[in-house]
Amino acid sequence: MNQIESFVKQTEVAYDWTNRLISSIPYEKWDDIPEVIESSVSWQVGHLIVSVYYHSIMVISGHQMDILQKIPLKKYDEFYTAAPPKNSTGKVDLKELQSQLVTMQKKSIDIIKSLSVEDLDRELEPTPIPHPIAKTKFDALDWNIKHAMWHCGQLGILKRIHGERYDFGLRRAD
Repeated sequence: MNQIESFVKQTEVAYDWTNRLISSIPYEKWDDIPEVIESSVSWQVGHLIVSVYYHSIMVISGHQMDILQKIPLKKYDEFYTAAPPKNSTGKVDLKELQSQLVTMQKKSIDIIKSLSVEDLDRELEPTPIPHPIAKTKFDALDWNIKHAMWHCGQLGILKRIHGERYDFGLRRAD
């Protein structure tokens, strides 16, 4: 397995875990903001849409017009980057938000698959805001996986706060 195949596999796994957790939480709980975490499922999903675009699409291959025509990233950046979750509560269709995350994830995987191993050592595409972590495409893709799993953990906490633990398939010995 080369580095590209490894990035594809790791990214797909991170997205799959995230999507399984998201799908296990009913929409009626998505805008709840527990004091202990001061976040919501809807904010987490919107944030992941923006971050997946930035970390694994824009800095890797530049802006993608097909995505920009489908997903209101400028609005989402205002809601889901630095703004508190209460600012976006009730302002987007939750099913559409979930669908847009999947669209963004698929585009991300397609872009990673289009790269060569040599591309990974190349500098990022220029952006108005320098990447806070990465200098190379390898760094950005590596961070995207870590960032997705970090938010997957926050979604797991939200699920638990909303009344149940996510069943990761772990079995206790009797």
